[in-house]
Amino acid sequence: MPLDSILFQHIETTPGICSGKPRIAGTRIRVQDIYVWYELQGMSTDAIVDAYPHLTLADVHAALAYYYDHRDTIHKDIEADRALINAMKQRYPSKLRQTLHDRASDGDSLSS
Repeated sequence: MPLDSILFQHIETTPGICSGKPRIAGTRIRVQDIYVWYELQGMSTDAIVDAYPHLTLADVHAALAYYYDHRDTIHKDIEADRALINAMKQRYPSKLRQTLHDRASDGDSLSS
């Protein structure tokens, strides 16, 4: 079986699911999630499977292979997500953060 066929058994994109971003087939776990856990957070492939037992090692390795073949696109997706999150934070500030700030300004303490 050609390598592309094996990869496509594990990775899929579907408009309307995870914004059409590549994900592990049958799940909502995106390739970029696997990349973040593995590369940025230092989780091993076994640790990822332990944390998400519905995944197989083959799923995780396929996601990493897909990432390495599409780095620029995945990084652009991650940056777009960050920009959206920052815009939402600006538009909808945290009410909890404001309440805590107001309490600290009034001299209230959380322990009282």
